[in-house]
Amino acid sequence: MYIAQKLRKQSIAEYLLYMWQIEDTIRAMGCSLPLIKKAYISKFSDFTDEQKEEEADWFGNLIRMMNEEGKREYGHLNINNVILQDLSDLHNRLLQSTKFPFYNAQYYKVLPYIVELRHKGEEDINEIETCFNALYGQMMLNLQKKTISPETTNALKEISTFIGLLSDYYLKDNAEGLKFEDDEKHL
Repeated sequence: MYIAQKLRKQSIAEYLLYMWQIEDTIRAMGCSLPLIKKAYISKFSDFTDEQKEEEADWFGNLIRMMNEEGKREYGHLNINNVILQDLSDLHNRLLQSTKFPFYNAQYYKVLPYIVELRHKGEEDINEIETCFNALYGQMMLNLQKKTISPETTNALKEISTFIGLLSDYYLKDNAEGLKFEDDEKHL
């Protein structure tokens, strides 16, 4: 909870990847709050007992949502899917605007990687989710200490830069609002 709160303010992309990892952590522990408390939350030695209880409550709420939404085995919580959709919507608005040429340039730089990934995986998901799936896959491979080819590492670096830029625009849009051409027409 505390890590999620901090990440959500700093980088929506890192927050989303963290939340996907939390979903998998919950699944790995059989959606069992007692096991999560014992094997995971108890390891936070810098947390007070009160903070550990708040963390346990947060995990309990996530488990409840996973059960209610039928996400015990796979899939992402609706709260995370909403953020992913918001990012995708913002991505489309940025691409349609002439006010964000650097974003457009970055997108066209990673587009070949996105196309390649979509052909290898699920072609019916949007480009932003494809990028997040690639970054999450990289996280999982790193945790498993598996080797990633230099070509894939380069592609993931470019995707990470692109998603980082989208994340920055997301935070700015939520904090102060981005100015698009359509906004000026309505003034």
